[in-house]
Amino acid sequence: MLRTLFQLSVAGAMLSTALLADDWSKKFTIAGHPELRVDTNDGAVTVRTWDHKEISARVTTVGWKIGSGEVTVTDHQTGDRVELEVRIPHRVFEVSFGHRSVRVEIDVPREIRTDIHTGDGGITVDGLHGETRLSTGDGHIEADRLDGTLDAQTGDGRLRVRGRFDTLDLHTGDGSIDAEIESGSKISSEWRVRTGDGHITLRLPSNFAADLDVHTGDGHIDSDLPVTISGSRRENELRGKLNAGGPPLVVRTNDGSIRLERL
Repeated sequence: MLRTLFQLSVAGAMLSTALLADDWSKKFTIAGHPELRVDTNDGAVTVRTWDHKEISARVTTVGWKIGSGEVTVTDHQTGDRVELEVRIPHRVFEVSFGHRSVRVEIDVPREIRTDIHTGDGGITVDGLHGETRLSTGDGHIEADRLDGTLDAQTGDGRLRVRGRFDTLDLHTGDGSIDAEIESGSKISSEWRVRTGDGHITLRLPSNFAADLDVHTGDGHIDSDLPVTISGSRRENELRGKLNAGGPPLVVRTNDGSIRLERL
């Protein structure tokens, strides 16, 4: 009997958590050159582009309510700069049943400066033009159809990016990196692509120019690109000029193979 009552209690708690959901939304009118900063300690963030002179933000929760003592959402706008902060409470000795999640979804103008951070969760962005900074303590990063500069960092998770870049800095503590560098990209200063543990695949245009500095601690390097080798060629190291050379392209993995492909 006690076991049955406990099972019913757990089932009821799980159902209650599943039914507990909330959402918050707001739109911000933009006049000129928009900037967006998002900071959440826990939750997935998605940023998409649209053809409107405004930023539309929505926060949805499962297993949480939005308000005092639960998930808090703070927004602030100064001119064309919009800041959004989402906080999930960390309660000591709390026992919870069922799934809990927070999702931040934002629609923005295509030309925008962005700084997106989550302590724990994935980040997905699509179509952004301008300066883009993405960081998560634990989660994947997916960045598609970008144009401009990208700084993407995750403590643990895969990175997949595609776009035309002037500046590129990619790093994951543990995970693979897949980067497609579209035609028109040009290194203005050193590019860095690094993972602590995982394989790396880079696809580059045929006319891309750089000084390659590629190394893996444990793995091999394959390249379809016409590289003029500097020094001796090693299985785990590749240094040389790509299309007469240029600023450095540094690629590193401590454990994993590296593949350089022609786009």
